[in-house]
Amino acid sequence: MRILVLGHTGYLGAHIARRLAALPGTQVLGGGRSPVAEVPVDLTADSAHHLAEVLAMVAPDAVVNCAGAVDGDPVTLVEVNARGPAVLCAALSQACPSTRLVHLGSAAEYGPGIPEVRTTESAATSPVTVYGATKLAGTVAVTASGLDAVVLRIGNPVGSGAPAAGLPGRVTALMREAGTGPDAVLRLGDLTAHRDFVDARDVAHATERAVTVPGPLPDVLNIGGGDAVPVRRLVRLLADTAGFRGTIEEQGAGSARSGQVPWQCSDISAAAKHLGWRPSHSLQESLKDLWSAGARPRPR
Repeated sequence: MRILVLGHTGYLGAHIARRLAALPGTQVLGGGRSPVAEVPVDLTADSAHHLAEVLAMVAPDAVVNCAGAVDGDPVTLVEVNARGPAVLCAALSQACPSTRLVHLGSAAEYGPGIPEVRTTESAATSPVTVYGATKLAGTVAVTASGLDAVVLRIGNPVGSGAPAAGLPGRVTALMREAGTGPDAVLRLGDLTAHRDFVDARDVAHATERAVTVPGPLPDVLNIGGGDAVPVRRLVRLLADTAGFRGTIEEQGAGSARSGQVPWQCSDISAAAKHLGWRPSHSLQESLKDLWSAGARPRPR
């Protein structure tokens, strides 16, 4: 089986590529703009015709699209998160319409959740950020393509390699800067929001299942931890993991998204039904891996 992983050098892409490469009889090819990409493609600039020619030469049995932008200006987010999946689907339709496409979406597409309620795939989508809106546009491009495709709507991923653009990676980076001694002070915003955290290795496992399980699959499947965890608890667990003996101060408001989306929790029962998947790593395990490996610096 030949699998093309786009965005294979990114946070989740690296976890997914490693997981898929361990499958017996599988050849994993990395695709993207990275100098180490075996299949050089640029979803933000390549035409559908050029990409179709590349795909015809590669002839993949499955394509996993991990390429995405978490932060940046609106133009960048649109180019990567919306245009990219649209061009990819158009190219697949031309070159290899029977190839399975697994696309990584985001729980940010839903927008504010209802407190104490797990969000199902049939819930209304009402993103409150440009990121969430562009990820939703990418999902629509995939689900409307007519391809053998599934969108995995990922919760808040956590684990080794987490970038500083996300909450776990950012707190890890700040804690390293502050030090762990008794005089250290970690100043954060409001931590009352609830988030659904999922280990990056569990995301990789879900992706493996989505690639290999016989179809057809639902258009969208939630991939998360299945629990709403107070952000304050995550920070405290990370502090305990790091041996942080200083003071944690909450000053003022948190991020704009925390105020607009105070509750996030995904219903993951459909993934259990259709993929035979459930998360297997605890939040403590994820944070231990995150602290041991460190956090990537914010991209410039």
